[in-house]
Amino acid sequence: MIPAPSPPEPAQLRLTRHAPGVHATARIRAIRAGDATALPTLTGDGPFDLRRARPHGDQARVCIVGAMSAPLGGDRLRIEATVERGAHLHLTTAAATIALRGPTTSHATYDVHLTVADDAGLHWLPQPLISAARSNLRQSCTIDLAPTARLVLREQIVLGRAGESPGRLATRLTVHRDGRPLLDQHTTYGPGAPAWDGPAIAAGHRAIGQILIVDPALDRQSPDARLISDNAEAGQAVLTPLAGPAILVTALAPDTLRLHRLLNAAHPIP
Repeated sequence: MIPAPSPPEPAQLRLTRHAPGVHATARIRAIRAGDATALPTLTGDGPFDLRRARPHGDQARVCIVGAMSAPLGGDRLRIEATVERGAHLHLTTAAATIALRGPTTSHATYDVHLTVADDAGLHWLPQPLISAARSNLRQSCTIDLAPTARLVLREQIVLGRAGESPGRLATRLTVHRDGRPLLDQHTTYGPGAPAWDGPAIAAGHRAIGQILIVDPALDRQSPDARLISDNAEAGQAVLTPLAGPAILVTALAPDTLRLHRLLNAAHPIP
């Protein structure tokens, strides 16, 4: 006997059997082309819509526009950018990235991999990342720099939207220069993260940011460590030279407006 066909599965059951989540990758490759920087590779899918912006001198500029809500629980997102010898690339996002729970409680991942060759430069300046309540995101940024590469990186994190607690957020920034570790920073926030709201990490603030600058010129003249602001209520920032040549600015503030002011006071970025 031929068995009767099974009845169609309810949508909810199909969702359970097939893990939800978007898998998407954006790829960018910048090369030197005469007196300018060309972009022979500029592709994105899922939430990544890559737009060429007006170049600035010999620097190519790309804006990453969100084409859908992401990252949600279960999403696996990745950005890969390579800046080849002599090229200069400026990367940003059009709006803040909001981590949301989505249809599942499983974590989302958002991985950024950046490679910068000799005599090349990269500005990685995304808009803030907002960790919404009940979200669960693991974000990483891995950067490989050649000995004469230059980097300007700015990161901003907002722990919860207005009037809400943050979700679970784990971030990691790993930078290698000439194959050697320059910076390896791993921080967790939100439910289940030990002491994340204490004086060693957020200190009661909800906006956290940093600027990392790597430039061979800092080998000749590196600034001294200094406190940018000592007003604990309005926010605080400190500039620290690294065994680089690099400097790291770290800031805490009650909101994004004051965070931006602190970071801009430490190192203005056009």
